[in-house]
Order: sequence, then C-alpha cells, then structure tokens
Amino acid sequence: MQTAPKQQPATDERDGAGPDRRQPGIERLRRMVADDMAAVNQEILRRMASDVTLIPELASHLIAAGGKRIRPLLTLGAASLCGYGGDRHVLLAACVEFIHTATLLHDDVVDESERRRGNATANMVWGNQPSVLVGDFLFSRAFQLMVETRSLEVLRILAEASAIIAEGEVLQLMTANDMDSTEADYLKVIESKTAALFAAACRVGAVIADRPQAEVQALDDYGRFLGIAFQLVDDALDYASDGGTLGKNTGDDFREGKVTLPVVLAFNKGSETERQFWRRVIEDPASQSDSDWPQALRHIERHGTIAETLARARAYGQKAHQALAVFPAGEARTALAEAVDFAIDRAL
Repeated sequence: MQTAPKQQPATDERDGAGPDRRQPGIERLRRMVADDMAAVNQEILRRMASDVTLIPELASHLIAAGGKRIRPLLTLGAASLCGYGGDRHVLLAACVEFIHTATLLHDDVVDESERRRGNATANMVWGNQPSVLVGDFLFSRAFQLMVETRSLEVLRILAEASAIIAEGEVLQLMTANDMDSTEADYLKVIESKTAALFAAACRVGAVIADRPQAEVQALDDYGRFLGIAFQLVDDALDYASDGGTLGKNTGDDFREGKVTLPVVLAFNKGSETERQFWRRVIEDPASQSDSDWPQALRHIERHGTIAETLARARAYGQKAHQALAVFPAGEARTALAEAVDFAIDRAL
C-alpha cells in the first residue's frame, strides 16, 4: 500500500485557502498533467499504427478533429490526486481515449451523423462499414492496453464499462423516437453511454495507486456525477447553442428524433396539442418540416426546460464536488473540481 498522497498547498477558496485564483475551464488540469498527456498522445499514435492503411487514416481523422480529451485527462488527474508514481496511468489514459473514440465511430454510424467537431464524420468520408470495423480495431487496442497494465481489477473495471456503454447504445436505440420514454429511461441511457466511462476513467486512477476503497469509490462517484452533468449540458445545448460549443449542428438530436431531457420535460408539461406535435416530430422525424424546429424551440422556451435541465446538471455537479471531499486540499483536487465547473459552464 502506498503512503497517502502528500498534502499540497490549497490554491482556491473551495480548498479553503486564500483568494480564488482558479483558471478558466480545464486549463489547470491540462497544465498539471501536460507531460503525461504528451506521453498519452504518443502512445495513441503508436497504437494506431497498422499495415492496413485505412485503419490509421480513419482513426487519425477523428482523433485529429480535436476534442478536449477530457476522459484521459481525468484518468491522469485522478492518478495524480492519488499520488501515483508509476507509468501505467499513461496506458490507461490512452485506453480510455480509444474506448471513447471507438464509441464515437459506432455512434455516428447508428445516428447517421454527418458532422462531428465541425468536420465530416468518418462514416460520411469512408462509409459505414469501415467506420464500424475501425471502431472494433480501437476497442481491441484498448483491451491490449488494459492487459499490459497487469491488473485484473483494471481489466474488470474497463471491460465492465465497455459492456455498459454497449447496453446504453442498445437502450438508446430502443427508446429513440418513442415519446413514451420516461425521464428514468433517459437517465439510464446517459448513465450507461456517458457516465460509465467517466466513472471508470477516474476509478482506475485510484486502483493503480492502490488507494483505499473509500477513495476508489469517491473517484468513481465523482466521475459518474460529472459524466451525467456533462451529458445533461450537451443535451441542453443542442436546443440552446449555435452549434459551435458542441462542434455539431444545433438541433441534431431533434432531427434524429432523440428523446432527451429537454424534450421529455416539454412533453410532460405541454398541452395535448403540444404533445401531439412532439409525438409527430420525434416518432416520425421524416415528417418534420422547416417550421417544426422553430416551433420546438418555442415549446422548449415556454416551459423552461433548458433551465430545468441545466439545474439538474448543476445538482449532479455539486455531487461530483462533494465526492472529492475525502481527498486533501491541493492542486490536483482543485483541478478536478474545475473540470466539473468546465462541464457546466459551457452553457453560460
């Protein structure tokens, strides 16, 4: 068992010391793990190599498109918080990014998406079959990385998370275009599709540091609540942003007939006429006309469902903050706390 992580000087009021000197977004976390993240990027490039040229070409297209790499950053941040001094966290961070990238490739095929982070999706450039197969390749690479950590517990955590993500994909497919889906159904989908990997990404950082179970569970809770808040904000922004924040077209969820929380709340609060509208446009997206999107926004605004969705996100964000309380105040805890603020403040 390693010794407890050294207590570092607190750097903001949340940690109980001095004036608030927090940096915006996730920049503190990014700076704190910059060297490790550079190693992760090198590992990702190395593991994408293949004699089958389409594999690195297609995978590089998605990875090069950007994204804040928040999941691998969380793995590195969690390991730092737990005082880990080895190098397995680099393998795990790359593993987490491969799992995430593979799910994006599969998601875009299932959703027939055309844009991601402002660029054409891989399925639009190369087609569905190559996208699915390269996604499978990345999943396989991820499991190779898990094995190289020589930890059965790490393998269990990430394998279980991968299975839960797949279940979430199927559940979303079952609830798509179905206005009888409940808020509980929606939460189950995002807990599986998004929060499970956030939780696993954080949990493994504590596991490889051989931390007590209370700290392992605290980081799992932190990641899970952060992941839920992150997805709630994403789903709110789809009805509220100009598309630049998300890197996708605003209204994609609406056009695909996805049943997200803003829609569920608007449906539950709406008149019978409004409910008939939602049933038509969500259950039969092909019936949508140019006037339906502005009308959907009016219903959303009338019932305040964006504000209500963001309020739920803030509540989960507060739970994520509370989960960090078991750790000593310091730079690492502050950086992870600011990641929560970043996830929610995107909506401002």
